[in-house]
Parts: sequence; structure tokens; C-alpha cells
Amino acid sequence: MAASPIITASEVLDLAEPLLLDSGQSLVGVRIAYEVYGTLSPARDNAVLICHATSGDQHVASPHPITGKPGWWDRMVGPTKPIDTDRFYVICANVLGGCMGSTGPSSPAADGQPYAMRFPVITIRDMVRAQVALLGALGIEKLYAVVGGSMGGMQGLSLAANWPHIAERVLAIGATATMPAQNIAFQEVGRQAIMADPDWQHGSYYNTGKTPAAGLGVARMAAHITYLSESSLTEKFGRRLQNRDAKTFGFDADFQIESYLRHQGLTFSERFDANSYLYITRAMSYFDLAEDHGGRLAEAFADTKARFCVVSFDSDWLYPTELSRTLAHALNAAGAPVSFVELSAPFGHDSFLLEVPELDRVVAGFLGQ
Repeated sequence: MAASPIITASEVLDLAEPLLLDSGQSLVGVRIAYEVYGTLSPARDNAVLICHATSGDQHVASPHPITGKPGWWDRMVGPTKPIDTDRFYVICANVLGGCMGSTGPSSPAADGQPYAMRFPVITIRDMVRAQVALLGALGIEKLYAVVGGSMGGMQGLSLAANWPHIAERVLAIGATATMPAQNIAFQEVGRQAIMADPDWQHGSYYNTGKTPAAGLGVARMAAHITYLSESSLTEKFGRRLQNRDAKTFGFDADFQIESYLRHQGLTFSERFDANSYLYITRAMSYFDLAEDHGGRLAEAFADTKARFCVVSFDSDWLYPTELSRTLAHALNAAGAPVSFVELSAPFGHDSFLLEVPELDRVVAGFLGQ
């Protein structure tokens, strides 16, 4: 098929029915913001759902409306790319709890005021519930594949475990089926940084002219370190000074790595909502597919008929290969067909977002099967 421009549509879906959550609460008037790329086949059998990571959104292959930067996976999604929009109908939704159009803490509640901390605590499964509702509204009963890295991979695994009839293929990259204690600890540091900012105002900072930008910036700085590897930091920054010939013997950003992290924190606080960060990271901390099955992960996938591809990176210390290997073993024990590969890449956890040609080949190969 000849290459064609990506067909992009930014849409919103308002759910007609309340969304029942794992907490036992329900959300009324849920809105899901999403984008689609490509064309749905007459048989409706070429849909690929892409699930985004913590700080991502629905703009997977289109410019971000705030930053103007290319979509977060623009290198992976498009005509003739590994996720080929000449072949697939690609869907990506902003997660429940997000801040790019889907219902979250910054959205208006029934009284017209932002939910803020009145927003119920959500789980990864709740995020997937909203996406399943979106698929139903689009008339899609089966997915050719669900694809995601990091938190996106967790959503894909949750879909396979809890709605085993929907996805025919599951591609989980740099993900886990059970959030380990170290990662929960890092997430708690970020949440505490936000809540310690006086401008957080117990979450009710909307319409006050102040936001907890400093706290959110620190949370992002801490998290960003975990996304990288020591070798990549050393190669990119080392101990080089930032625009100076000598140390200042003060607390400005003497080192390039300090300046880089401050920039990351600042730009993140300009495009992301602090309360959304609290809720999304809490959902990740709660994530444990084995929990409902007496700690037996294989039983979580007992009913799935999907084929799986599990990918890890040798430099990823946040979601190390051992987590992916544990997942692959559990899928094998459940009788699910699974391919597992550890790729060599220097970038750490963020490798799934960066230029790793081996990953391109894995994605294209798995989706081509």
C-alpha cells in the first residue's frame, strides 16, 4: 500500500453511563480525550491501541498543543513506520486522571468546580475500563494489538488479564505486572515534594493564580533521574560545568546535569497538572496483577488467548530485566504464547522512547505476525 499522510483526529467521548471504579466509587460524566491515526478496516480488525506512560498523553504522533513538540512516539507511529498507519487504525487516549482532556482532578465536578482532591483514587484497571468504554463507542470489539511502554505496558497487561477477549496481541515494553517497593518509594518522594509545596494548597490551587510548580518540578527531577542510566548521564554530562570556567561555591546550577534537571522540572510543570501526577503515580503504586490471585501471577492470565511480546532493556534499572523475565515465566505458566527479549541500549528506562533500531525491528516484527 502506498504511503499516505497520517490521518489525525482529536476527539472526545463523553460516557453516557457512570464509570464504576475499583475503590467502589463511581464517576459520572467521564470524558475521554483521544486521537486516531489511519483508517479502520471494513472488518474492524486492524485496530491498535497504544497506551501512554506516566507523563504522556494522546498526542502519540501529532504535535503537542502546549509545547509544539512532535508526538511522544512520532518515530514509531506513522506511514511505513513500525506501527504502520497505512495498515493499522491506531488509537491513543489520555488516561483517566490525566490533564489533557480526559476526566481528572482538574476537571469540573457536579458543582462546576474542579474536583481537586475530591477526585477518587483510581487504579490502572480503572484507566483501562475507560479505554474499554472508548473501544465500545468506536464499535471495536477486538484489538489487533495493544502496545505500551512503562505504565502503558501495565495498561496492556491489565487489559489482557481483566478483558482477555479483546486484544489478540500484547506488546509490553519496559513494564511490570507488579510494582516493586523501590519504585513505590521513588513515586512517594515525588508526591511528597508536591504536597510539601505551600502553593499546593491541599490540592485546591485551581483558580488561585498559584500552582505547586516548584514541588512538581522537584518530583519530575527525581523521576527523570530514574528514567536514565548512569552511562548515559556520564556520556552526556559527566562533571562538566554549565556556562562557566570554575565552580561558584554557591548553589546555582554549576554542573550541566543540574541545569538539565532544573530545565526538565520547569518545562514539565508548564504542561502537566500536579494533582494528576499524584493520582497517576498512586495508581501505578497500587498496580499488582497477582494480588487478586493469591500472589500467583500466572493465574491472572489464565483466560487470555493473546500472544505476548515482552521487551526489556539492559540499562533499565527502574524496571529491570528480572521483572520482565518474571512476567514472561508467568505467561508461560499460564500457557500463553510469549516472546521475551532483552535489548541492549544505553539510555535506561527511556530507551523505549529513543532511537533504538532493535526495538523498531521487534515492534514491526511482532505486529507483522
